[in-house]
This record gives sequence, structure tokens and C-alpha cells, in this order.
Amino acid sequence: MKEKPEVNIFWFRRDLRLDDNCGLYHALKAGLPVLALFIFDRNILEQLEDEDDARVSFIHDAIVKLKAELAAKGSGLRVIHARPLEAFQQLQGEYTLRNVFINDDYEPYARKRDQEIGDYLKTKGINFKGYKDHVVFEKNEVLKEDGTPYTVFTPYKRKWLQKLEAEFHLKSYPSKEYLPNLYQCRQPEIPELAEIGFKRSPITVQIPEYIEVLGNYKNTRDYPALNGTSKLSVHLRFGTISIREAARLGLEHSPDTWLSELVWRDFYAMILWYFPHTVHSSFKKEFDNIRWRNNEAEFQFWCEGKTGYPIVDAGMRQLNATGWMHNRVRMVVASFLCKHLLIDWRWGEAYFARKLLDYDQASNIGGWQWAAGTGNDAAPYFRVFSPDLQTQKFDKKLEYIRKWIPEFDDPFRYPQPIVEHKFARERALEVYKAGLAK
Repeated sequence: MKEKPEVNIFWFRRDLRLDDNCGLYHALKAGLPVLALFIFDRNILEQLEDEDDARVSFIHDAIVKLKAELAAKGSGLRVIHARPLEAFQQLQGEYTLRNVFINDDYEPYARKRDQEIGDYLKTKGINFKGYKDHVVFEKNEVLKEDGTPYTVFTPYKRKWLQKLEAEFHLKSYPSKEYLPNLYQCRQPEIPELAEIGFKRSPITVQIPEYIEVLGNYKNTRDYPALNGTSKLSVHLRFGTISIREAARLGLEHSPDTWLSELVWRDFYAMILWYFPHTVHSSFKKEFDNIRWRNNEAEFQFWCEGKTGYPIVDAGMRQLNATGWMHNRVRMVVASFLCKHLLIDWRWGEAYFARKLLDYDQASNIGGWQWAAGTGNDAAPYFRVFSPDLQTQKFDKKLEYIRKWIPEFDDPFRYPQPIVEHKFARERALEVYKAGLAK
């Protein structure tokens, strides 16, 4: 009987790159040949509603690129379409596994999945080793003096920045130097999109020219008609760029504003880690008493960008067409849904989860709860964005609006507002006050 090859595994997940990859670096230095693995997780794919989901196309393209880079090193990428436990049971029959290396993921599903895989591997005498790669600082690294997590952003940011003064936190892992330690093999072809139940999305993503944007980021980021944001969110979401590289760029080009966005990203990741109930309920429990109207017809108008509020409609049309929406506009459309229409923030969060190419559960839930006033360190419930004022401040020439609403200047084609601002604001304040009084 042929002896099974003895290997370690590095399991790619939200870290689809070879360079500056912490878990991969440690795997490659661990003494055994490293089998590179990616799993198209049926548990995740079966939850997706759209067969042309842009994220699946993006991941597939990233995997094809990764496989080509590995092939150039004489190795391959093992790609399996299965539930993760089934994938490891299959691999265990083909190899003598000693260690499985991963980069940690902090979302509730990922934690449950990794617990299941870790428990299975333990029964087989296989080590399961996780590393920090998705964030700059993770659980237990930025805590209050009493050892409890921060729930207010400003003191968290202060501590985060203090900790960053130690330069090694942003030091790059030279994982590419050790690629000769990969398991030398030819692996089966990557499954085509159709084989995993999807078709190619019309939405494509390019690596943006972000360095020139970062230099003026503070002055341009709030204006949706400008090319004033980094467009790196999808690359940070799937790890096609290292968070450490992004932070180093922030320190160099925009130490106040851009770096602050990365602090928010870490902050929300840790809020989700410590308070996983926020996926389904308000961080501030008393806000679960709000009586949402949840009018389905109005929700559909919001989804389609037909509310009669141009800045809201432009944002929703941009999202539907491109899988991305400008961050300033994300706040406006979220506030409008929750406050003007009194529709549950969870409805909006779920729609973003379906449409956003850069969907990150922690940041998305944090942002929606901020807009609804239900989250930690949220905008106060009585703050109701005026879409007209937001337009005057950030799209005064209506360039963004006209780009996404070609019928804007035609009163017969563009709809009237579905609700009047002053009335909606007063109604929201009444409903919120009544809910909080319970």
C-alpha cells in the first residue's frame, strides 16, 4: 500500500494572497511541505440568493490568480467544493496531516465552523493553529484597564494608536521567501463557476489607484461625485491586500483620516467578537422595543432607488449596479430607511449583505446599528439626517445624483418623495420615544 504524503495544510479563507500572510508564513516555516487549500464552502454558498453574486466571481478570480502564482513555484492549490468538515475528512484520507494553519476569522459562523474543524482534527491528533491577519489588533489586545472590551470608539482609538507606536505590529511577514516549502505537486483544476452553482457576475473589480487618493483623502472622501475614496474595502474584505500594508499606507499618506477608518474596522470586528448577539438584536437592548412600521412596498421603493429622495435613490442605484456604495451615502440611505420609513435596520442590513461586494458582517452591522441609533457609540436616536441638507453639503452640483438618476430632471419620470421629511422626522422621534419608554 502506497504511503500517504506527510504534509501541513494552509487553509486560505479571507486572506487570498501569498505576500505578507501571517498564517501562511508560519505554516511555511513549520518544517513539513505545505499543501495550499481553498474550500468553496457549501454552507455559505447555499445561503446566497443570486446566482451571479459578484463576490463569488471575485473570489473565483482571486483563486485562479493564486493558483497561477503557486504553479509558478512548482506547487498547486487544492480547491474543494464541499462543507468544510467533509473537505477535511476527504483530505485526511489522502494525506498524513500533522498541522492545519489558518488566519483567524471573528464572525459567528466562522467561529462555529472553526470550532467544529478544530474538534475534528483534535480527534485525529492533528494540530489546528490560528493567527491574526485580518485586523491590526484583535481580541484581548486593546482592552480597558479592568480587562473589559471598549464599547465607545474614542477611548478605543486612543489606546489603539498608543499600541501602534510599537512598530512591529505593522511589520510585514515575508511569506513569499518561504514558498519553496510548499508541497510540490500538480493539483486538479479549479471548479468552474457553473460547477459550484453560479454564473459570472457583470460586476468587475479592479485594483484601484489608491495611493494618489490617500494623499487627499481627508478632503475628498465625503463627496460621492469625486474619486475620493480608496476603494480598498473589497480587497481588505477578502485579504487580497494585507491589513498591515493598508495601515502602513495610512500612516504615510493619511495618518488622521484613513487610519481612523481602519481603527473603526478593528473596533467593529471586536464588538462582534465580544457581543455576537448584535447580529440579530440591538446592542442597546431597550431599542428592541421600537415598533417598526416595516412597510414592504416602501422597502421595495428604497431597494430600487425610487423613494423620490435623489441622494438616497442615487446611492441605492449605485449599489445595485456596481456592488458598492459611497460611504457617506451609506449613512444617508441607512438613516432614511430606519428613521424616515421606520423600517427595521435588520432589513437594510440584510439587503446590504446580499448586494455589497465588500460586505463585512462586523462593519455592516456596526454601521447599520449606528445609523439606527441602536448600537454601541451610535448616533443618538433623535439625529435624523436630512437628505436635502446632505445633498447641499456633499453633492451641491448634483453630479452624483445625475450620474445615477438619468431621469432626475424629468418631473414626469422621477417620482415624488414617498414621505415628507418634517413629518417623517417627527414620527420617528415619537416612535423611538415610545419604544424607549417601555
